[in-house]
Amino acid sequence: MPKTLRCNPKLFDKDFTGKVVIITGGTGGIGLCTAQQLVKQKATVVMAGRNAELGTKVAQEAGGVFMKLDLTSLQSVREFAVAFLANYDRLDILVNNAGVMLPPLARTKDDFELTMGTNHFGHFLLTELLKEVLEKSAPSRVVMLSSCAAAITSPKMGSEAKVDFSDLHWKSRKYDKGEAYAQSKLANVLHAMELPKRYTGVTAYSLHPGWVQSNLIRHAVPGCCKCCLECCAMKCLSNGMINVWDGTQTSLHCILSEPEDLENGAFYSQFGVYKDKASQAGGWPMKLPNAEATPENATRLWEESVKLVGLDSSAVIGAPTEVKAPAQTPMPAS
Repeated sequence: MPKTLRCNPKLFDKDFTGKVVIITGGTGGIGLCTAQQLVKQKATVVMAGRNAELGTKVAQEAGGVFMKLDLTSLQSVREFAVAFLANYDRLDILVNNAGVMLPPLARTKDDFELTMGTNHFGHFLLTELLKEVLEKSAPSRVVMLSSCAAAITSPKMGSEAKVDFSDLHWKSRKYDKGEAYAQSKLANVLHAMELPKRYTGVTAYSLHPGWVQSNLIRHAVPGCCKCCLECCAMKCLSNGMINVWDGTQTSLHCILSEPEDLENGAFYSQFGVYKDKASQAGGWPMKLPNAEATPENATRLWEESVKLVGLDSSAVIGAPTEVKAPAQTPMPAS
């Protein structure tokens, strides 16, 4: 198996007292592990997720704050933003970590294809609603969890991932869950490429964390096969799965490193399944081996996203004031 890239352990000694971090999907898998590490470094960590009962329990155990967020609903995203801004006057790091992988064809509450709606459009709106506080807290950063799937639709198909601007939501073409996932992950890369051009004092990075043992794979195989698949992958595949801690390494590198030690807008990859053999070992950073990852596509996706999530590009970005704030748990006393 290729060598796992690991964050410089000296970065774990950084004191994040006073820093505020949001992690979507922060109550499980990579997100939870990342949250636990940042809490150890004394950050205030908002762990966003859909399950309030579970999220509250997990956040209390981790020492973070739970806030409800359903990325399949633009209304829920707006409610989250209202609640966050009512309670916090700064945001140092936004980690767009949550995601779905290979579900059957389904629609979000706003009639977006589920994978693209969750992995890109929900996060796009969230980031835009928090733009002002991110800029106010500069130097701040946004970290996008992407995938090696941003390069190819699947190892078997071998074709380059692309964003189909003519049918973003799979209304006219035959649905392919591998292509849908690849499109959403390329969108994450394009989002990170474009964001530094639009925000002042905010850096952005996208990343492939590796093939991690987590619940993300739950749609890809039947539940009864998941443990077997993970075991076989760990033992047999040259590009096998890694544990959750190793899966956080690329995220933590992008979160904890000084801005001058990172490349703004770039893609950071753990080793991965790439058609391009030179890319399979990963790189911090590395050029995504996909000709579709262009500045032109990044700009076009941004403009399309602004329209589709209901934000006029000339309007002041913000959330409706009449929405009710979602549940959250208070920070534990220090």
